[in-house]
Amino acid sequence: MKEFTTAEIAKFDGRKGQPAYVAYKGTVYDVSGSGMWGEGDHGGFHQAGADLTVEHDDAPHDVLVVDFPVVGTLV
Repeated sequence: MKEFTTAEIAKFDGRKGQPAYVAYKGTVYDVSGSGMWGEGDHGGFHQAGADLTVEHDDAPHDVLVVDFPVVGTLV
């Protein structure tokens, strides 16, 4: 499994044809296939290419929403 740094994951922001990756609790997910992450933006609140662990704790949904393909880990 690939290991990503925060600088590396930032390149996967879902813009200009890039995949959209987000990290949560050390796991990196590919959210590119989700209609909720168009152009790497999630409802104007979150941008792909980031560690969303803290932000997700304040989300109006539970952790089960993080049901996307795992592409690696955040180191």
